[in-house]
Amino acid sequence: MMRFSMAAASVAMLAVLLAPAPALRAADQPAAKPDSSSDTYRQLDLFGEVFERVRADYVDEVSDQKLIEAAISGMLSSLDPHSSYENAKNFQDLQAEVQGQFGGLGLEVTMENGLVKVVSPIDDTPAAQAGLKPGDLIISLDGEQVQGMTLADAVTKMRGPVGSTVKLTIKRAGRDPFDVTLKRAVVKVQSVKSQSEGDDIGYIRITSFNEQTDSGVKAAIKSLQAKEGAKLSGIVLDLRNNPGGLLDQAIAVVNDFVDKGEIVSTRGRRPEDAQRYDAKPPGDLTHGLPMVVMINGGSASASEIVAGALQDHHRAILLGTRSFGKGSVQTIIQLPGHGAMRLTTARYYTPSGRSIQAEGIEPDIVVEPAKIEKIAEGQILHEADLPGALKNTDPGQAGKAAAPKAPGDQATPVKPAGAGAQKPATPPDQANTVDASVIGTSEDYQLARAVDMLRGVALFGHRTPAPE
Repeated sequence: MMRFSMAAASVAMLAVLLAPAPALRAADQPAAKPDSSSDTYRQLDLFGEVFERVRADYVDEVSDQKLIEAAISGMLSSLDPHSSYENAKNFQDLQAEVQGQFGGLGLEVTMENGLVKVVSPIDDTPAAQAGLKPGDLIISLDGEQVQGMTLADAVTKMRGPVGSTVKLTIKRAGRDPFDVTLKRAVVKVQSVKSQSEGDDIGYIRITSFNEQTDSGVKAAIKSLQAKEGAKLSGIVLDLRNNPGGLLDQAIAVVNDFVDKGEIVSTRGRRPEDAQRYDAKPPGDLTHGLPMVVMINGGSASASEIVAGALQDHHRAILLGTRSFGKGSVQTIIQLPGHGAMRLTTARYYTPSGRSIQAEGIEPDIVVEPAKIEKIAEGQILHEADLPGALKNTDPGQAGKAAAPKAPGDQATPVKPAGAGAQKPATPPDQANTVDASVIGTSEDYQLARAVDMLRGVALFGHRTPAPE
């Protein structure tokens, strides 16, 4: 009799914890069939039996809260890699992250085959400074194996007091596992950075989508227009290594570059829950300037919404490598007094109706990351350097041909390593990622290609037809 009573109490407790938040109306739920309802109660009785047995007979005493939270966490994490339970402390950390400031290492992670996989390090954080890369697998934390942990457990272990350290054991393709010791810091995410490439191309990098992203993009466009004025002939929007973030910010960023039409749609379990988001005035802040959007394997979720929308609208050329392929929407549902649940509630679709879940966005032009280096061997010869070469007798060109230079004065061009074989200098398994320390610098080969493309478009557009 006591066993039945405790089991019933356990079921009641679970029902309270899983009660829908006010935003989820009971009327929205599909009516349960009588036979499935009775089966559900039998399964809940099973849960109560197990809960009671663990409380009574487990070798160490365990609190009811820990058992219930673990049960909820297991239920959610079994659905997909992105659904999870966040206890009160983790929910507070999550809110700080969304607002653009939080404590930790600066990693966006997911689970893969029981291990924590790095989706992307965040710029200017301990993780990025230590050289962690998208695709790295974290196999232990302070010597404790990650296998068997939930994603929430692993994230909790990586967070801690500012200034404290944590040792990560990393497994990376092409090398033996190695240890990295990181010092935790307050991670302030400046999600938008901008600069000029030469005096004609504007470069805008978005590292994540938080509450400040759209305002940052608007400010960057305004700054570039004020600085370069009429000379501005194109925009590079860099979404590489961007793990995503807030859906509304992704929609707003697309709206900064298009005047009309659909941006993204979401479709959930019930047809009536489908939503479509369209562009609104004032629309394109760049007035149709040519654009290149850069993506790679670290571009996920909100980044893919932006890239897919601009590609479908033929507003930008996508350059880089295939994106991560996260095409699902997570809703954070607060459970008063118990933290929150992150639940996958919909899939999103690009304006043309594409779902990129597990497929990713394919760039229009594939450019693998590569190392730019000087050609060390030999000297590049021109026609004028050859013995007995004919002279240019055109009066208008007189004196323009440079005399052969001494070897020490020879201008040395640059090329990507392995350019002759059209292969990237990075290992094959890392080919779709790029070192965060290279992004936006003079060593960024993919950026150099994007800038060259925009200058070519501008040059072609400014040419006048030849006289007939």
